[in-house]
Amino acid sequence: MEKAKISVIQLFALMFIFEMGTAVVTSYGINAKKDIWLAILLGMFVGIISLFIYYFLFRQYPNLPFTGYIREIFGKYLGWIIGLLYIIYFLYTTADNIRSLGDLLVSSILPQTPLLAIIILFVLVMCYVLYLGIEVVGRTAEVFIVILILFGIAGNFLVLVSGDINLDNLQPFLENGWTPLLTTGLLETSNFPFNQLMVFMMLLPYLNRPRLVKKVWLFALISGGLILCWTSSLNIAVLGIKEVEKSTFTLLLTVGKVNLFEFIQRLDVIVVFTLLITVFFKASIFFYGSLIGIVDLFKLKNHQQIILPIAFILIFLSMTIASSYSEHLEEGIYSVRYITVYFHVVIPVLMVLVNLIRRRFKEKAKLKSNVT
Repeated sequence: MEKAKISVIQLFALMFIFEMGTAVVTSYGINAKKDIWLAILLGMFVGIISLFIYYFLFRQYPNLPFTGYIREIFGKYLGWIIGLLYIIYFLYTTADNIRSLGDLLVSSILPQTPLLAIIILFVLVMCYVLYLGIEVVGRTAEVFIVILILFGIAGNFLVLVSGDINLDNLQPFLENGWTPLLTTGLLETSNFPFNQLMVFMMLLPYLNRPRLVKKVWLFALISGGLILCWTSSLNIAVLGIKEVEKSTFTLLLTVGKVNLFEFIQRLDVIVVFTLLITVFFKASIFFYGSLIGIVDLFKLKNHQQIILPIAFILIFLSMTIASSYSEHLEEGIYSVRYITVYFHVVIPVLMVLVNLIRRRFKEKAKLKSNVT
C-alpha cells in the first residue's frame, strides 16, 4: 500500500464532494415526484444505518482495505472472487461518472467537441493526480471544497432573489401515496449517493486519526444529504415537477432561469464547473479504490504501475457503457435499484454476521480450553 496519510479535514472534504457527484445536478430520485426531497432524507437515514455496518467492519480490520476484510472473513478463495467483483463495480461506477460528465459538456457548452476527446482528457488528468498519491488528492479537495461552497452560496442567492420560486410547486405532500416515496428512498436515493460512500473503506487505512472515522463520515453524510434535499426542493419550486421530470440536468435549467436587471444571466457555467469538480473527485476516488483493490488482490508493489492500463479500460467502458444518454440513465436506474444493493448492503451485512459467528465460536473454544 501507498505510504501516505490524509487528515480528518481532507477526509471530510473528499466525502462531501463525493456525495455531491452527479446527484447535485441531475434529477435523481424523480420517481418520488414532488416528494423527492423526502426520498432523499429517507435515503440519508438508510445511509446512516449502513455507516454503522461499515464502521463495525473497519474497527475489526483498521489496517486493511475493504478487499482485505473480505478475504479475512470469507476465506482466501471466495474472498478473492468477491473482492474482484467489488473492483469491477468500482471501475464500472468510475466509467459511469465520466460518461455523465462527458454528456453534460457535449450537450451544454461543447457541442462540437467529440465525446471521446473529452473523456480522454478527463481520464488523463485523473491519472496524473492519482499517480501523485492519495495525499495530493486530499489536499486538492481541501481547496476545491471552498470553491464549491462559494459557488453554492452565489448560485442559491441569485436564484432566491430572482423571483422565480413558487412554493406551491412543492405541494401537496405525499400526493401519490407512500409507495413511490418508500421504493425510491429505500432502493434509489439510499444507494446513490449515500451508500456509495462505502468505497472509502478502501481509503480509511490512510487516515491519520482513525478514531474519528465515524464522526467525520456521519457529518459528511448528513451535511451532503441536507444540501441535496435543499437543491431538489429548489429545482421543483423553480421549474415545477413536469419540467423537472423532462429535464436531464435539472440544476442547469434552474440556474439558467436567473435573469437580474437584464445583466446577470447565463450562469450555467457555475453548474458546469460544479459538476467538473464533484465528478472529478468522485470518479477519482472510485478509480483509486479499484487500483488499491487490484494491488491488494494481485500482491503488486504499488498502484502507479497499473494506472495507465486501467485508464484505457475506463476510456473504453465510458464510450461503450451506453449508445445514448437516455439509455445511460435507464441502465443507471436499473443498476442502482437491483445491483448495487448487493455491494452496499447484502455483502457487508453477511460479512458482519459471519464475523460475529466466527468470534462466537472462538470464544466458546477458548472457554472449553480453559475448562480443560
